[in-house]
Amino acid sequence: MDITAIILIAFGLAMDAFAVSITSGIAIKHLKLSHALRIAAFFGGFQAIMPLIGWTAGLNIANYISGIDHWIAFALLAFIGSKMIYEATKMEKVEKETNPLDIKVLLLLAIATSIDALAVGLSFAFLKIGIITPIIIIGTITFALSFTGTYAGRKLGHLFENKIEIAGGILLIAIGTEILLEHLI
Repeated sequence: MDITAIILIAFGLAMDAFAVSITSGIAIKHLKLSHALRIAAFFGGFQAIMPLIGWTAGLNIANYISGIDHWIAFALLAFIGSKMIYEATKMEKVEKETNPLDIKVLLLLAIATSIDALAVGLSFAFLKIGIITPIIIIGTITFALSFTGTYAGRKLGHLFENKIEIAGGILLIAIGTEILLEHLI
């Protein structure tokens, strides 16, 4: 897998965190630089840690599934992308008044938006891709987008939130399809 594909995966994974950071920016009444940095650090940090956890777990089982690893990578990315699209287009979006700066809330949001990255890390192990470069790229891109999203939320509100998650989902499905086609052709 080349660096471009890793960057595209990073952008796809970061879309959930970006959308949640936009919502967080809307919810924070008096947004400060430290608020945006805290949100970005949590989201970027968890997006970097989760692929490492998935990759480590995947190394233990990669030898057993090497014949179908490309199918598993495709299935995981297609499932994650489809889930992102579905969640973005659900009719009911219940919004609660929460404080996105509360450590417990921020921790739950960071974990929830990075579960997909765990599955991607698993795919990297199956495809025998080193993990250091991807986690640096994924963490950095998520940090930057989350930081930007927090301020964008203050300015733009809910204008683009769902469209961003849909684009991220489509991107992950396309990358999964590319991985599958590379191994089948």
